[in-house]
Amino acid sequence: MNKLVYLFLFLLMVNANAQKKTFLVHTVAFYNMENLYDTINDPATRDEDWIYTTEYYKKKISNIARVLSKIGTGENSNSPTIIGLAEAENRKVLEDLVKDPQIIDKGYGIVHFDSPDRRGIDCAFLYQKKYFKPTSYTNIPLLIYDVNTKPIKEKIVNEDSEDIIDSDKITKRIYTRDQILLTGFLEGEEINFIVNHWPSRRGGEAISNLLREKAATLNVKIIDSLQSINPNAKVVTMGDLNDGPFNTSLKKILKTKASKNEVEPFGLYNPMENLAKKGTGTIAFRDSWDIFDQIIVTQSLISEEYSSYKYWKAGVYNAPFLINPKGKYKGYGLRNTPTVPGFSDHFPVYIYLIKEKK
Repeated sequence: MNKLVYLFLFLLMVNANAQKKTFLVHTVAFYNMENLYDTINDPATRDEDWIYTTEYYKKKISNIARVLSKIGTGENSNSPTIIGLAEAENRKVLEDLVKDPQIIDKGYGIVHFDSPDRRGIDCAFLYQKKYFKPTSYTNIPLLIYDVNTKPIKEKIVNEDSEDIIDSDKITKRIYTRDQILLTGFLEGEEINFIVNHWPSRRGGEAISNLLREKAATLNVKIIDSLQSINPNAKVVTMGDLNDGPFNTSLKKILKTKASKNEVEPFGLYNPMENLAKKGTGTIAFRDSWDIFDQIIVTQSLISEEYSSYKYWKAGVYNAPFLINPKGKYKGYGLRNTPTVPGFSDHFPVYIYLIKEKK
């Protein structure tokens, strides 16, 4: 009887200690801001359709800042520590964004490169300087050439497009968004982040697959290079991939897995696949939802041992204010109109990285 009493008391103590565990939490997010342009016509890009008035521009900046301030706050009162962004026209719009009153106190730093995209839209990172210290950042070009895209060009030659497939007359290169690699220390722990905006599905999904497969191949090359330097490298790759979790670019090239138990060493875990199976989406087209916006992590980030930062869980931020409440596109992302700045046709995605407090 005494032994049973001692065992019961011991289990109570163990349970009490387990309940006392606390964790440090950081949110990592990605958001396609849909045409965050400025008020100036840039002769080097095709921005003529997105030259905003000052009033429109200020409201668009405020809208995006509102979203960034709220992502992931269900489990973390702080806004995201790391944010990957797509469709920023230039560094100036990012500088205006981080100065918005809704997020200025977060002290966001900026990593941005001008991409060769003919529409003038770039990828970028924001990071909270209080928590993350960059050590290096670079843009890696996605090299695709005219010979690879002839069938696509022939199919869409008479179609209007926001994402025109257009090659250089001399080099025959198709100019699209670069992939940006950011490496630094999250509260003393090295983590690598990649932000992507892969080529669109213009011309149809099947015929344009090749472009995104090439983007996925570049992504694999970047991750492999990081892991060859450090086999335990922690890598988070994110972006608007213009493909869902089940497409060839993800399943055959990145070789992503939906189950942590299936991820092999140096492999990739895609939590967005399970969200997709539940019917969750980030963008709608013809009343069909898909998750084009994804955050994927390496095997080194998914163990259940939290002495260092590890992946915890993922989500899609689709608060009611981001959703169109009426009309033909009711339920879709509340995007811009010619006269009223909205948010985006994409919903942002996020993951939490956590570490047990000592």
